[in-house]
Amino acid sequence: MASVVHWFRLDLRIHDNLALRNAINEAENRKYLLRPVFIIDTDIKQKIGANRLRFLIQSLQDLDINLRKLNSRLFILRGNAKELFSKLFDEWQVKYLTTQVDIDPEIVQQDEIIEKLAESKDIYIVRRVQHTVYDVHSVLKKNNGNVPLTYQKFLSLVNDINVKDTIEITKTLSDHCKPSDLESNNYNVPTLQELGIDESSLNPCKYPGGEIEGLKRLHLYMAKKQWVCKFEKPNTSPNSIEPSTTVLSPYLSHGCLSSKLFYHKLKQVENGVPHSQPPVSLLGQLMWREFYYTAGAGTENFDKMVGNPVCTQIPWVKNENYLKAWAEGRTGYPFVDAIMRQLKQEGWIHHLARHMVACFLTRGDLWISWEEGAKVFEDYLLDYDWSLNAGNWMWLSASAFFYKYFRVYSPVAFGKKTDKEGLYIRKYVPELKKYPTEFIYEPWKAPKSVQKTAGCIIGEDYPQRVVDHDKIHKENMQKMSAAYKNNKEKKSLKRKLSTN
Repeated sequence: MASVVHWFRLDLRIHDNLALRNAINEAENRKYLLRPVFIIDTDIKQKIGANRLRFLIQSLQDLDINLRKLNSRLFILRGNAKELFSKLFDEWQVKYLTTQVDIDPEIVQQDEIIEKLAESKDIYIVRRVQHTVYDVHSVLKKNNGNVPLTYQKFLSLVNDINVKDTIEITKTLSDHCKPSDLESNNYNVPTLQELGIDESSLNPCKYPGGEIEGLKRLHLYMAKKQWVCKFEKPNTSPNSIEPSTTVLSPYLSHGCLSSKLFYHKLKQVENGVPHSQPPVSLLGQLMWREFYYTAGAGTENFDKMVGNPVCTQIPWVKNENYLKAWAEGRTGYPFVDAIMRQLKQEGWIHHLARHMVACFLTRGDLWISWEEGAKVFEDYLLDYDWSLNAGNWMWLSASAFFYKYFRVYSPVAFGKKTDKEGLYIRKYVPELKKYPTEFIYEPWKAPKSVQKTAGCIIGEDYPQRVVDHDKIHKENMQKMSAAYKNNKEKKSLKRKLSTN
């Protein structure tokens, strides 16, 4: 019997899922079988860090529960998408395939191959924009195909675009849409253990994955109307023990929560009352996401330095020891180390904490390429997102979008602004928890007697500083200045050659 497939990717939800509703309607109208699928790569453990994999599995379990309420289920397929569809298009007699639009170049390339395969078998494909508030390709078209290189330019492009209302799926599927293998265990969501991960080795889960949890978190924060209206990102704390922001980003990045729903809820809260404005408001934060998606969609090699037209070419150095010390939270700078350890343990850190460690790795202290940092974040972050990860790293390394390279975060002073006592450090760098407050950010300054009393000798129980920030960041500023000058001269020469 013929079937309709909805291919879940970054839309792990029932609410505001137009592509899924299209699939349901097609199945109902034509009396086709409905198969909602999600594909897990056989080497997923090598591609996704353990915390993010746990979040994904929880999200898939939640999605399966919600689909069963509609008289369906989630079919988990394991393997390579191109190879699987090549076989299943025939086996399932697929007539109709729905999915979301993606901008990640690897996914785009894969989609082109699958589309050709579908066309050869007369399968109709519907792709919907449902991971972003705006259709980023339409935004680019509105700007004559050019990438908006500033946030303000992006806002001017979307200012008059009407954001459509979200849609709901409430209709329960008819029995004629149920495949005979609906209850087969062959398609169950795998456990972490089945994927080769010992869950007991992970830290307790602070942010459970799934649509139910994402909606719950959204409604919790939208009920705090005064907090939403007064929200300004720079005034939140990067080192509070409990998050000072919404932590909705993992739910948006996996599509457990619709970005359009978030947009409309924010508009409702702000309507008719004084409120903060972009870029610092909550709506402004959502617009940053849209800005980077637009830039990523319109820029070749967006996640690389070489061949990336918006990225300044900087002669970064390779230093595996520095990179490893940074990634593992062993730089000798307690604030930096606390941030990286929180990230590794919990999969999430405050955006301003990301500013701190990204600046430290690149132009601030270690002079290591932002691409290396982006790879570590891809592994650790629950809310990893291809375009946002690359865009933010370029910004913070002053490679694109932001060019005030002389504004460097101090790994000592920045954390003290919001946590003078160093409670955050004491939690995530417990070997320093008995240090007096005056030395908690600079333990290398503590006399040996103080170090002994605190039970932590610098250089033995906690590492020495990898670099001297006060000295190195000034040297790096000069390197940045030279790189900017060199890039400017190359662009000037290129323009001259093109006009001759």
